[in-house]
Amino acid sequence: MTDRFANLFNALKARKDGALVPFVNLCDPTPEKSLEILETLTEAGADAFELGIPFSDPSADGPVICLSSKRALANGSDTQKCLQVVQQYRAKHPDMPISLMIYINLAYAPGLDHFFAQCHEAGVDAVLIPDIPSSMRARESEWDTAARAHDVQLISLVPPNADADKIRRISQHSEGYIYLMSRSGVTGTDRAAGMPTHHVVELMKDAGAPPALLGFGISKPEHVAEAMAHGVDGVIVGSAYVRIINENLNDDRALKSQLASFTRQMKEATCGRLLA
Repeated sequence: MTDRFANLFNALKARKDGALVPFVNLCDPTPEKSLEILETLTEAGADAFELGIPFSDPSADGPVICLSSKRALANGSDTQKCLQVVQQYRAKHPDMPISLMIYINLAYAPGLDHFFAQCHEAGVDAVLIPDIPSSMRARESEWDTAARAHDVQLISLVPPNADADKIRRISQHSEGYIYLMSRSGVTGTDRAAGMPTHHVVELMKDAGAPPALLGFGISKPEHVAEAMAHGVDGVIVGSAYVRIINENLNDDRALKSQLASFTRQMKEATCGRLLA
């Protein structure tokens, strides 16, 4: 198994840099445009991707990403079409780390073994399922067993209000990276990101957690620079990207230009230049 996330984090650490991980929904607005968006973000400097499979009841997502999901579903998006986009992208970018953010029904409906087999075939490295309770992620749970059988890493979420024992427990059950939530609630840029304390980051590292990516409310280069200063290994940026897509659906040139410009600005901040 090629551990693309481990390779990425090792390379970034050697450069004293952090990871910029955009989130966008697959098949939004169409599979063809979705692939073009991924190519634009890659060329502009994205280090990895967290990609959503649109779902009718996205409980962890705010209005910006919900609008994207509804649009993709209205245009015929389904899991198979989304994985085909990943497969097409993977054929051109064999080393790019890719995780999926999905909801539990999307994996359960086809059967866990079948779902993770499809992910592996498409070139997915990791899967995050935010509506799986941490109590269901005991080591060797059915989720872990099915994912591991197909060389797919299963990502864990650390909520901002977790106590030390919960942080240690969750840290031991994540592979690839660990998603550290900056605040409670749903995704979106309407509420600023909170920043983890060094104590939380150190707790995760001491418990053997993989590299930590901070998400929820990260929308400005200043947020990225501050997050890196707090000791995380990178950031996941979602709603700010999806908002650009939402606002430029009818202007392909503006869409690609704004996505690329925003990516370059955010990427510059991962290496701490704004705090230098």
